[in-house]
Amino acid sequence: MTTEFAPAPAKPLVSATSGAIAELKRLLGKESPDVNGVRLAVKGGGCSGLSYVIEFGQQRDGDNIVEQDGIRFLMDRKSSIYLKGIVLDYKEGLNSKGIVFQNPNATSTCGCGESFSV
Repeated sequence: MTTEFAPAPAKPLVSATSGAIAELKRLLGKESPDVNGVRLAVKGGGCSGLSYVIEFGQQRDGDNIVEQDGIRFLMDRKSSIYLKGIVLDYKEGLNSKGIVFQNPNATSTCGCGESFSV
Protein backbone atom coordinates (compact mmCIF):
# COMPACT_ATOMS: atom_id res chain seq x y z
CA MET A 1 0.00 0.00 0.00
CA THR A 2 1.39 3.36 -1.03
CA THR A 3 0.53 6.56 0.74
CA GLU A 4 0.93 9.82 -1.10
CA PHE A 5 1.25 13.14 0.63
CA ALA A 6 0.33 16.40 -1.04
CA PRO A 7 2.83 19.16 -0.46
CA ALA A 8 1.68 21.80 2.01
CA PRO A 9 0.51 24.96 0.30
CA ALA A 10 3.19 27.63 0.19
CA LYS A 11 2.81 30.20 2.94
CA PRO A 12 2.43 33.72 1.53
CA LEU A 13 5.24 36.20 2.04
CA VAL A 14 2.84 38.38 4.06
CA SER A 15 -0.80 38.04 5.03
CA ALA A 16 -3.49 40.10 6.73
CA THR A 17 -6.44 39.40 8.99
CA SER A 18 -9.96 40.15 7.81
CA GLY A 19 -9.98 43.23 10.08
CA ALA A 20 -6.82 44.61 8.47
CA ILE A 21 -8.15 43.91 4.96
CA ALA A 22 -11.41 45.73 5.75
CA GLU A 23 -9.57 48.77 7.13
CA LEU A 24 -7.12 48.89 4.22
CA LYS A 25 -10.00 48.72 1.73
CA ARG A 26 -11.76 51.57 3.56
CA LEU A 27 -8.61 53.71 3.49
CA LEU A 28 -7.78 52.82 -0.12
CA GLY A 29 -11.23 54.07 -1.12
CA LYS A 30 -10.12 57.57 -0.06
CA GLU A 31 -6.90 57.51 -2.10
CA SER A 32 -6.34 58.79 -5.63
CA PRO A 33 -7.04 56.37 -8.49
CA ASP A 34 -3.36 56.00 -9.40
CA VAL A 35 -2.63 54.22 -6.09
CA ASN A 36 -2.58 50.50 -6.80
CA GLY A 37 -1.33 48.93 -3.60
CA VAL A 38 -0.16 49.01 -0.02
CA ARG A 39 3.60 49.36 0.24
CA LEU A 40 5.25 47.53 3.14
CA ALA A 41 8.89 48.21 3.89
CA VAL A 42 11.53 48.17 6.59
CA LYS A 43 13.98 50.97 7.31
CA GLY A 44 16.78 51.43 9.80
CA GLY A 45 15.86 53.28 12.98
CA GLY A 46 13.50 53.12 15.90
CA CYS A 47 14.10 51.88 19.43
CA SER A 48 14.90 48.31 18.35
CA GLY A 49 16.96 49.02 15.22
CA LEU A 50 14.46 48.51 12.37
CA SER A 51 11.12 50.24 11.75
CA TYR A 52 8.09 49.25 9.72
CA VAL A 53 6.83 51.44 6.88
CA ILE A 54 3.30 51.19 5.51
CA GLU A 55 1.96 53.56 2.86
CA PHE A 56 -0.18 53.60 -0.24
CA GLY A 57 1.68 53.65 -3.53
CA GLN A 58 2.36 52.22 -6.94
CA GLN A 59 4.15 49.09 -8.03
CA ARG A 60 7.86 49.51 -8.76
CA ASP A 61 10.20 47.38 -10.85
CA GLY A 62 11.49 44.44 -8.83
CA ASP A 63 8.71 44.53 -6.22
CA ASN A 64 7.47 41.35 -4.62
CA ILE A 65 3.67 41.41 -4.80
CA VAL A 66 1.20 39.52 -2.66
CA GLU A 67 -2.52 39.82 -3.41
CA GLN A 68 -5.10 38.99 -0.77
CA ASP A 69 -8.84 39.68 -0.96
CA GLY A 70 -8.42 42.54 -3.42
CA ILE A 71 -5.48 44.19 -1.65
CA ARG A 72 -2.07 44.27 -3.30
CA PHE A 73 0.90 44.33 -0.92
CA LEU A 74 4.02 45.74 -2.55
CA MET A 75 7.48 45.09 -1.09
CA ASP A 76 10.98 45.80 -2.29
CA ARG A 77 13.29 42.79 -2.26
CA LYS A 78 15.42 43.95 0.66
CA SER A 79 12.42 44.58 2.92
CA SER A 80 10.88 41.25 1.91
CA ILE A 81 13.65 39.45 3.80
CA TYR A 82 12.52 41.05 7.06
CA LEU A 83 8.79 40.88 6.31
CA LYS A 84 8.61 37.17 5.45
CA GLY A 85 5.77 35.53 7.39
CA ILE A 86 4.42 38.77 8.83
CA VAL A 87 0.72 39.11 9.58
CA LEU A 88 -0.99 42.50 9.50
CA ASP A 89 -3.85 43.00 11.92
CA TYR A 90 -6.13 45.91 12.76
CA LYS A 91 -6.54 46.87 16.41
CA GLU A 92 -8.97 49.35 17.83
CA GLY A 93 -9.14 50.25 21.49
CA LEU A 94 -8.14 52.66 24.22
CA ASN A 95 -4.41 52.03 23.94
CA SER A 96 -4.02 51.44 20.24
CA LYS A 97 -5.71 51.93 16.93
CA GLY A 98 -4.43 51.03 13.53
CA ILE A 99 -2.55 48.42 11.56
CA VAL A 100 -0.35 46.21 13.72
CA PHE A 101 2.58 44.13 12.45
CA GLN A 102 2.87 40.63 13.91
CA ASN A 103 6.37 39.51 12.96
CA PRO A 104 7.35 35.91 13.82
CA ASN A 105 10.99 36.71 12.96
CA ALA A 106 11.39 39.56 15.46
CA THR A 107 13.63 38.72 18.41
CA SER A 108 12.60 41.91 20.20
CA THR A 109 10.12 44.72 19.63
CA CYS A 110 9.68 48.23 20.90
CA GLY A 111 6.85 48.93 23.34
CA CYS A 112 4.94 50.81 20.66
CA GLY A 113 5.25 47.87 18.24
CA GLU A 114 6.60 50.00 15.42
CA SER A 115 10.20 48.84 15.57
CA PHE A 116 11.91 45.48 15.92
CA SER A 117 15.17 43.59 15.68
CA VAL A 118 16.03 40.19 14.20
